[in-house]
Amino acid sequence: MKPHVFVAMPFGIKPGHDGAPIDFNRIYDDYLVPALAAAGLEAFRVEQELRAGDIRTDLFQELLLADLVVADLTLDDPNVWYELGVRHALRAHGVILVQGPRPAQPFDRYTEHKLHYRLKDGRPDPATLAEDRAALTRMAEATLQAWQDRQRSPVYSLLPHLREPDWKTLLPGVRNAFSVACEAWMRRMAVARHNGRAGDILVLADEMPTRALRIEARHAAGEVLLKLRHHDFALEQFEAVLALDAGHKPARERKAVCLGRLGRLEEAREWVRRLSEAYPRDAGVWALSGRIETDNWVSRWWRDGASAAELRRAAESEDAALAEAIEPYRKAFVIDPAHHCSGVKALMLQRLRRHQGGGGEPAPLDDLVGGVRWAALSAQERNPQDYRARASHAELCLLVEPLETVCQAYGATAAAANGDWFVLASSRQTLCLLRDLEFRSRETAAALGVIDREIARSTPPLQARRVFLFSGHMIDGPDRASPRFPPDKEEVAARKIAAALDALGAGPGDLALAQGASGGDLLFLEACKVRGVRLQLMLPFAEPAFIERSVRPATDGARWCARYHALRAGLPDAPRTMPAELGPVPRISPTAWMDPYERCNRWLLYTALALGIDRVHFLCLWNGDGGDGFGGTAHMYEEVRRRTGRVTWIDARTL
Repeated sequence: MKPHVFVAMPFGIKPGHDGAPIDFNRIYDDYLVPALAAAGLEAFRVEQELRAGDIRTDLFQELLLADLVVADLTLDDPNVWYELGVRHALRAHGVILVQGPRPAQPFDRYTEHKLHYRLKDGRPDPATLAEDRAALTRMAEATLQAWQDRQRSPVYSLLPHLREPDWKTLLPGVRNAFSVACEAWMRRMAVARHNGRAGDILVLADEMPTRALRIEARHAAGEVLLKLRHHDFALEQFEAVLALDAGHKPARERKAVCLGRLGRLEEAREWVRRLSEAYPRDAGVWALSGRIETDNWVSRWWRDGASAAELRRAAESEDAALAEAIEPYRKAFVIDPAHHCSGVKALMLQRLRRHQGGGGEPAPLDDLVGGVRWAALSAQERNPQDYRARASHAELCLLVEPLETVCQAYGATAAAANGDWFVLASSRQTLCLLRDLEFRSRETAAALGVIDREIARSTPPLQARRVFLFSGHMIDGPDRASPRFPPDKEEVAARKIAAALDALGAGPGDLALAQGASGGDLLFLEACKVRGVRLQLMLPFAEPAFIERSVRPATDGARWCARYHALRAGLPDAPRTMPAELGPVPRISPTAWMDPYERCNRWLLYTALALGIDRVHFLCLWNGDGGDGFGGTAHMYEEVRRRTGRVTWIDARTL
């Protein structure tokens, strides 16, 4: 979706400062809209709002959420000045000032840079219109590309400690079309987040009309990918957030985590260092530093397949790195004694250090035992289902309590997980670390048994050895004027698809993602099914409508429908349909909607990448023409090729 621009300006024909009429509608239509469109922006002003309702609600909503606000100061219009003031109060960035001829500058705005446009007979001057448009286009592009470095609101400039409010807390109380749509979007986001479907979230992120919503969605997608341990693709999402808002603290923190997990230790440390300078008394930032250093410590000694004795000997030689991990956690707990996670991590690492014969006086950290217990139990009192508090208390028990108490604490922790595979897997990871270092072996084994039993009852995320993503032409219908995939080429296409899958070693444990149209899709899916590949159909319409639009129109449509239903009957997973899971196709202009097939292709692409970038292989049956838009076959081909190089193109022109 295009970024959104709200235009604050007079309407209709108004007298200028010299009494001559100025046609502001022509200024909007001939100057502002084309210039902003050239920058990839969609312009909007309140006069265009045709819905019934309170216009002030829509006005405040636009001033809060618009990516940019363009204010025309040619006249001293009180409405324009009021709207400009509201925007300056709500947002630190994202204002462009323009004006036509006037004899004097407005009072205290004189020092702010403005773009000047020229008029002739009260309308944009044809002789200079192209130049004026180009200047506004450049300004809009520069403002979006260098958001944090562009002109700041005078309110935020004069009050440097003022922070922008969370946009969700400032949505107007009166319900309107936007708020209803926003609520529906949030519900779909919540479902996708709960189900761990980062691909769904990324599609929704692409379709958000404003910066605030795009940031929200990209960050949510990154969180899901981080839980799935796809750190490379998660990093892309957090970097996308930071491209929109360089100061976004949660994204900065998560980027540091991803860098650490990807082995880019020095970059991770640098991000944490900058965060600690900006937030020196933030317990979460210091805990993040501890997490990065813990990852570094583990990476220095852990080796897959090594025995416990070998791992312990290797870990004993990394005492200095372990000490570097303890101190940030200790500092976080001192800053905020309610931060039980940091307290228990500091204690656990110190006990491990002592267990390995490492050094230092144990007393200062041992004194934290009571504080950690109080913090974890207090958090449980506030929320009995707080998994993190339960887990912290269980880990503390594992450090200092007898076997029976450890089992009870981990039993309560497992119950609080409520079947959440991800949080259980996180607890298991910690227990495996302790097991590998032979720390309190009986107690650790018992706790691990409790967690493993609960994991066995939960639903793990979908894991595939490889993900085969497909896009291909439908078989030609009887009324197609120029052949693209004629029916007599079906058999040769099927052989080439089968040969490509065989060359890639497709088989059980792999996953195939495609739509299900007659022609390429069904040939691919049938070939995958024969080879034991798991199939997941993802349809742009509800299934009956999809069959009527994408299966039946083919030459010999009845036969293709029968093949679709035969394939469908054997699927362990029902087709996912775009309207049910992502909502209706969004509008991309006042008179046009997004192409549902291209939207579905993006859904397929993001779903595949979210299952692991290094696992994706793209196959296409394509003539190389068309489909070059966002979500077209060319886009899918280039996205996978850019990331992995694993693409197979069956050229439909050579069948």
